[in-house]
Amino acid sequence: MTSEQKSKDLNQYFNLRESLIGFLREDIGQGDLTSEYLVDEDSKSTSFITCKSEVAVVAGLEEAHTLFDICNCESKALVKDGDSVRKGRKVMMIRGNTKSILKAERTALNLIMRMSGIATDTKKFVDIAKTVSNDIKITGTRKTAPGLRFFDKKSIELGGGYAHRNTLSEMILIKDNHLAVTNSISHCISTAKAKSSNNIVIECEVSDTRASIEAIKSGADIIMLDNFSPQEAHKTISYLRRSGLRSKIQVEISGGVNLSNIKDYASALPDMISVGSLTHSSKSIDFSMEIN
Repeated sequence: MTSEQKSKDLNQYFNLRESLIGFLREDIGQGDLTSEYLVDEDSKSTSFITCKSEVAVVAGLEEAHTLFDICNCESKALVKDGDSVRKGRKVMMIRGNTKSILKAERTALNLIMRMSGIATDTKKFVDIAKTVSNDIKITGTRKTAPGLRFFDKKSIELGGGYAHRNTLSEMILIKDNHLAVTNSISHCISTAKAKSSNNIVIECEVSDTRASIEAIKSGADIIMLDNFSPQEAHKTISYLRRSGLRSKIQVEISGGVNLSNIKDYASALPDMISVGSLTHSSKSIDFSMEIN
């Protein structure tokens, strides 16, 4: 690992720790009154976090470990982030001052529950796509909760998916509102290419086969078939293949994808299928913490 990589990793850790401290401050407020009044100062406890749902992909244990560390508690993950577990499986053990454990409890559980929900749903989409092709990537979107994007995107990766674009600065993605004010796919792409460096990826949202062809011939790296039906996606990708254009472009399908139609979309053989519901509609997985 280079010194630059070490510095990047260290900065990421500090940023993560600062975020988690902020989450704790939000929950603790001026202090945990219940524990202050009812729990002895020198009380020590051991506790376990347990999965309460029938099946789940665990995520958020690394963050929970940092939260308990901030509160001066010792913790040990009993499974790895990304592992599949069933109801009743203990996933983490925590030891320390009882009041300190209780301070971190809710924040740790909230993150594990949300992150595991996203990871679990991602794996469902990934597993279905794999029945068609191992080469199709399931990706997230920027439809994340403000302040939680790092955690949401990490959860997608733990479920076997890909983060896609984390910030607006990572790539150029020409969408319908950009096209609405310029009225030209070719103009948008040529302008973006002229003003950006060669290593910046340019993706363009398209609404039909004609627009797909225009975007490819204008030099886009990726086209996004936005809100296409499975039949429309099949038709467009098949045309690109017959025309010799498919090998020149990566194809992303986005909009309206769910568990009931993911296989139909995957059978069109795109490179990526983005699923906004992974981060805006995933149901949290139930975990609880019990003190012994």
